[in-house]
Amino acid sequence: MIKADNSNLTKRRWLVLLASCVINLCIGALYAWSVFAEPMAVQLAGITGNEMTAADLSIVFSVGNGLGFLTMIAAGFLDKTVGPKWVIFIGGILFGFGFVLCGFASNIFTLIVGYGLFSGLAMGLAYGCTISNSVKFFPDKAGLIGGIATASYGISSVIIPPIANALIEQLGGK
Repeated sequence: MIKADNSNLTKRRWLVLLASCVINLCIGALYAWSVFAEPMAVQLAGITGNEMTAADLSIVFSVGNGLGFLTMIAAGFLDKTVGPKWVIFIGGILFGFGFVLCGFASNIFTLIVGYGLFSGLAMGLAYGCTISNSVKFFPDKAGLIGGIATASYGISSVIIPPIANALIEQLGGK
């Protein structure tokens, strides 16, 4: 009986790692800002009538990147309080909402709120829990698993830009 329970836990822990890696691939899209900045500047210039460049929008990425650490710290507390599933779920919803809000942006402030505030803070929530939760399931391979989960976040900045560029070109953003 104990052996059957251990087998189920062994299978489940690989699913937890896979889910964590997929989540990290998604939230790593925050670091693809350079792909979005130029088309967004063109879009906003068309809406506002003011000339705008990608450099004018750099504050958006700075806010998102600068706020994530706050919720990474909070995620540890929330992980213990409400559980990683809920923290990651809330982080995913907020992250997605931030990106959707950016799709309706008509000014820099809306981008700062959507990409910077919502997606930046949400990234910290989800990332903090995916790493710690994955490692909990692999006490025998903590370093390896932490590295794999972290690498999936980092590789996102390689995978997301070509996909985003293709979508932008297909939908007429460039």
